[in-house]
Order: sequence, then structure tokens, then C-alpha cells
Amino acid sequence: MTATTSPETHEDMAISDRLEQLVSDANAESVSLHWILERLHERAFGLFLLILALPCCIPFLYGIPQIVALPLMFVSAQILIGRRVPWLPQNLGARTVAATGLRGLSDRAGPWLRRIEAVSRPRLSFLTKPPADRLLGAALVLFSASILVPLPGTNTVPGFAVVVVAMGLLQRDGLLVIAGSVIGTAWIGTLLFAGATLASLIKAWLGL
Repeated sequence: MTATTSPETHEDMAISDRLEQLVSDANAESVSLHWILERLHERAFGLFLLILALPCCIPFLYGIPQIVALPLMFVSAQILIGRRVPWLPQNLGARTVAATGLRGLSDRAGPWLRRIEAVSRPRLSFLTKPPADRLLGAALVLFSASILVPLPGTNTVPGFAVVVVAMGLLQRDGLLVIAGSVIGTAWIGTLLFAGATLASLIKAWLGL
């Protein structure tokens, strides 16, 4: 008889090991976002954010960031409104990711996740719990939305910001949450400044 892994065992596993376990369980050629969500057990919000955001960290990667950006926004909005368990509607949850893509993601991200795990620990944990996490949810919605900006490389910085915040939620590390929030906020500010500058240049060129 095959032994099953208890929730306590899942809770004790490092985040990088959890990702590796998820990849090992993906026996089909592709898996849906619903399939991934069903296997995250406890702390599903942080893990799901992490898995969705990791592909967005790869510079000049097109296709996958656009697949995961809307679910990422949807899950972030649920943190904002105070849900305790993430949920996806059928049309978003049915989106699929290739199992080989998950494997490549795990291989690339694993060493970096282990480095973050090595320096993180529970501290300023009130920032990862209600009501502070609702403000965090609002910030994550903005970071996720910026991934959809149709410019080269625009997925990388906000994707990294979401990954750092997600690791902070998972590790109960408020410093990581702050670091990710600062990175994401600086990115949003940069986009707004660039947009305002471009609009001014266009107006000047048109003589408006």
C-alpha cells in the first residue's frame, strides 16, 4: 500500500521541496491551474502566488506570463477581500501549463528559492496576517496587472516582486514582504513616470 503524505509533513517541507514534489506528481503532458491548486494543501495562497509568479521572472519570456497574469490578479484580489482559501473560476482554472515547463521552472527556481529559505525566518509576522495582508493584496493586484503591460521585459520585475512577497507569506517573514512590496511599488512608479513622460512628449510633438 502506498503511503500518503500527511498535512503535517507538507507543512514541514521546504518551499523548494514542495515545488519539486508538485513537479513529480505531474504525470500528464500538461496540468491545469485547478490541478495545481488542489495539491497545495495548507498555505495555498502563498504557494499558488509563488508558482504563478515564478515564470514571470524569466526575462523576455512571452506566452506563460500572459497565461498566469489574470489568475495571479484574481488570487491577489481574494487576499484583498479577506478570503482564507484561494479559488479560481472554471475559465481561469482550466488554463494549462506543460509538465516539462513546470520541471524547467523547478530546476531554474530551486537554487534561488533555497537561498531565500536560508536567510528567511519568522519576523514581523503581523505583516503576513489580517488585516495587514489585505493591503498586501491590493499591492499584489497592481503588481500582477503590470505584468500585462505589452512592453519587452515588463514581466520580470513585478514577477520577482510577487515571488519575494509570496516567500514572505510562506515563511511568515515580514522583511521579505516589505522587500517585495518596495520592489513592486518602485516598478509601478517607474511605469507611471514613463507613461507620463511619453504622454508629454506626444503632446509636445503634436503641438497640443
